[in-house]
Amino acid sequence: MFNSLSDRLTATFKNLRGKGKLTEADIDGTVREIRRALLDADVAVPVVRAFVAQIKERALGAEVSEALNPGQQVVKIVNDELVQILGGQTRRINLAKNPPTVIMLAGLQGAGKTTLAGKLAKHLKAEGHTPMLVACDLQRPNAVKQLQINGERAGVPVYAPHPGVSSEFDTPTGDPVVVARDGVAEAKAKLHDVVIVDTAGRLGVDAEMMAQAANIRAAINPDEVLFVIDAMIGQDAVNTAQAFHEGVDFTGVVLSKLDGDARGGAALSVASVTGKPVMFASTGENLDDFEIFHPDRMASRILDMGDIMTLIEQAEKNWDRGEAERMAKKFADQEDFTLDDFLAQMAQIKKMGSMKKLLGMMPGTQISRQQLEQFDERQIDRVEAIVRSMTPHERNAPKIINGSRRARIAKGSGVSVSEVNQMLERFSEAQKMMKKMASGGAIPGMPGAGRGGARKAKGKGKGKKQKYGNPAKAAQAELEAKNKKANAPKGAAFGQGGVPEDFDPSSLNLPSGFEKYLGK
Repeated sequence: MFNSLSDRLTATFKNLRGKGKLTEADIDGTVREIRRALLDADVAVPVVRAFVAQIKERALGAEVSEALNPGQQVVKIVNDELVQILGGQTRRINLAKNPPTVIMLAGLQGAGKTTLAGKLAKHLKAEGHTPMLVACDLQRPNAVKQLQINGERAGVPVYAPHPGVSSEFDTPTGDPVVVARDGVAEAKAKLHDVVIVDTAGRLGVDAEMMAQAANIRAAINPDEVLFVIDAMIGQDAVNTAQAFHEGVDFTGVVLSKLDGDARGGAALSVASVTGKPVMFASTGENLDDFEIFHPDRMASRILDMGDIMTLIEQAEKNWDRGEAERMAKKFADQEDFTLDDFLAQMAQIKKMGSMKKLLGMMPGTQISRQQLEQFDERQIDRVEAIVRSMTPHERNAPKIINGSRRARIAKGSGVSVSEVNQMLERFSEAQKMMKKMASGGAIPGMPGAGRGGARKAKGKGKGKKQKYGNPAKAAQAELEAKNKKANAPKGAAFGQGGVPEDFDPSSLNLPSGFEKYLGK
């Protein structure tokens, strides 16, 4: 969503790197480029004006002129201001003191309200709540059926007394206001602690839609009214948001279709113009493609600084703790990393979602936007197919895979032999790297690689004799060395002072033949 904006801002900040002092001309040029980048991203003009004015005021102040690294200080200022226009801080749902908590969804038709209702229900259920969905969209064809399917996928009940319409030529039956009121009463009777009310949308803002939404709000008195807006809507986002703000007085914003390829200005405009926080983001078609909106993390993504906290949270939510402990123990014991382990790790990563999305969250990966876009997700499936085409013995001992075995594996996985060769070569390199890490050595390509403890000095540990110019001193040193060797304690490799004379090896219940290693 923010790829274009992110690239423009990153290119702008590159010009500031390495400068010990920033002139007013440097700051003016930077602010000018930021303004252009925001306008190109469809951010509302009033928001852009206020944003760049604040940046320029702070950049010309003492916090930059007195900073040790002025360029980085300007980046920090832009990051701080981005966080502010995105809402400032993370906002959670305000739960009612006396359940159920009533959440009403409002927005234009096609914004993704019905899909979001299922996602939000599944999210709340995972947090320990017992949500129920209420189908009040009786005008869009098959809207009720769609909500019922989403409720079934999320494992959440749906209150739908009217089937709605099946085509645009049918006449709606039932009153959405009555359905909403009865749905809340049903949730109270069945002890559900959250009610999510899905309302109807229109192709545009009109008085009839606003009146219906306002009547539903008055009837159920919701604790939260979430305005669902398509993040790809562009400049019209501001007008639509203001109309809904005046009509239903929403309490929070949900950005849908945040995984799209539009310029994303809506996300940077709505919160600033309406004063209402962005609370959630919908990023795909699956019910799991849903996340809490964190302004600071989104600002980091826009500035191409990664989002390590979201990455950690996804790992904690999806990673199998038992598998992680098994791999940690194997790593600590310096056991070989096998292809079975590789399969298990790949399965864990796939649970976390799209690899493109995960790579985009990782800071400092030095992956260009073009490389990320060209990444083929199906390559992971091909690698998995190659490994699964191997026998258990081949997975544990890849070195036995000769030419005929590679041809069989390639045929079984539907790939070429060269792809099998490439995969085995990459796995061999990964295996060597993990072995080196486990033994405490340096990792190739990392700072400090090839230095320190990873490299042994030549000639050390060989016990070279010291040369003396005086023959008498040489003889004396040789005599002392012989005496020292003769008086050295036996078995010192197993402890200072060797093995006691009265020690009985049989008391240790050791394997047969192990006594010879005790020095007796």
